[in-house]
Amino acid sequence: MRGNTHVRCGERAGETGWKKFRNRAPVRLSLIGAHGRSACITLVERVSRFLVMLPVTGLDSATVTAQIADHVHGLPFLLRKSLTWDCGKEMARHAELTLATDLPVYFAHPHSPWERGTNEHTNRLIREYLPKGTEITINRGYLASIATEINMRPRRILDFQTPAEVFADLLTSANASTG
Repeated sequence: MRGNTHVRCGERAGETGWKKFRNRAPVRLSLIGAHGRSACITLVERVSRFLVMLPVTGLDSATVTAQIADHVHGLPFLLRKSLTWDCGKEMARHAELTLATDLPVYFAHPHSPWERGTNEHTNRLIREYLPKGTEITINRGYLASIATEINMRPRRILDFQTPAEVFADLLTSANASTG
C-alpha cells in the first residue's frame, strides 16, 4: 500500500480533462536493458516532445531518486513543473525527490499507458537505437546523441517541426514572458 502520498494524474488540484497533462515531463525508468541489469531515465516534455535521456547506475529507489534530483537542477524551468511516473518501485522515494527539488511527482494509474502516451511513443523511437535485449550504456554522451537525433526528427503532431525547434520556441516565449 502506497498511502496518501501517491497523487494520481487525475487528482491534480485545479486541473481537469486533458489539460492536466500539458507541460508535464512524463518520466519513466522505461528502458530496461538486457536481463534487467541496466536502464536509463527518459524525460519527455509534453508540448514539444523534447527528449532528455539520463543514465542510471542503479535500479533501486535511492539511486534513481538521487540521479533524477542531480539532473533536475540543471534543467530549464519548463521541464521542472512536475514529473509523471508509472507505478514502478524505483520511485518509492518520490517524496524525497519532491522535497529536494520542489518538483511534484504524479503517478499514472496502473495499466494505463495512455496517461503517458508521449513517453511510450518516444520510448518506441529510442528502441530503434537500443533494441530490447541490449545492454543500455551509462555513457551520457552516447545517450545524448540518441536524444539529439530523435529531437531533430520532424513530427506530424508538431506540424512537421522538430521537437528541438518547438522546445526552443517554448523557451524563447517563456523567457520573453518573464523578462
